[in-house]
Amino acid sequence: MHRRLHCATLAALAALLGSCSATPDAVAPASGGPREPASHAQARHTGGASPADPASHAGHAAEPGHAGHAAEPGHAGHQAEHAGHGAEHAGHGAEHAGHGDGAGPLVHRFERAEDWVARFEGPERDAWQKPASVVAAMRIAPGMRVADLGAGTGYFLPHLSRAVGPTGAVVGLDIEQDMVRYMAERATRERLANVTARQVKPDDPGLEPGSVDRILVVDTWHHIPDRPAYAAKLKAALRPDGAVVVVDFTDAARQGPPKEHRIPAEAVAAELRAGGLSPQIVAEDLPEQYIVVGKRAGASAPR
Repeated sequence: MHRRLHCATLAALAALLGSCSATPDAVAPASGGPREPASHAQARHTGGASPADPASHAGHAAEPGHAGHAAEPGHAGHQAEHAGHGAEHAGHGAEHAGHGDGAGPLVHRFERAEDWVARFEGPERDAWQKPASVVAAMRIAPGMRVADLGAGTGYFLPHLSRAVGPTGAVVGLDIEQDMVRYMAERATRERLANVTARQVKPDDPGLEPGSVDRILVVDTWHHIPDRPAYAAKLKAALRPDGAVVVVDFTDAARQGPPKEHRIPAEAVAAELRAGGLSPQIVAEDLPEQYIVVGKRAGASAPR
């Protein structure tokens, strides 16, 4: 049994992360050249759901590349990490379009990013996702380097861009090539000069050691196949006092993937700990989701 974790509010999360330092360097990609599509850093599902399928997920790709944080549309039966899971989630805001049956990592396939924008980024999502509150609680200082893992259509990118400021850098990571293409075009269209986008593999975030201050993982964690091993890679990418911020659906949430694909906050914390991070659960404030923060072990204590 894991020891009981302290639960806190978003205000406590802000205090927890308040001591992190900033560095105005650009986010460095891992060596090895371009990675294959991984819009939800996880695996690719053969036969994804269509955007019209209420069971499709629309959101972050779970695995690091999660297309769209909110609800990934995706899998014909599987990834509900994103939008819509079946009839029960027909109105989910696209958060999981199409999760598969049974337990285990979810995988989606997103053929065309534009088809998912309405599902991933509608006003309904804003009401339960509360992106501004999440980003504010991350205590991102000007000049920091932030990665959005499973960024999908880039729902969080404008918020993160404002938080890091002109001297900071934000990179949207996804396993799906078309999501990466859409994010890059979005950054140009919305004049997000400090934002880039990169395709990653389902099992590798593609970040250089010590290259980022924050890693945001929204509606994507449940898509990752070997989460403890992945957590160790995220830890290696963090700078001193850096943190991984995992946002995912509670068991009682009306949005999100099918219940059999949901992961309790305590399990996420255990997986982060297995990867060498020091986890804390933030239990309140978000109507549909929990937040688990994993800081580098040995980082300064919460204030």
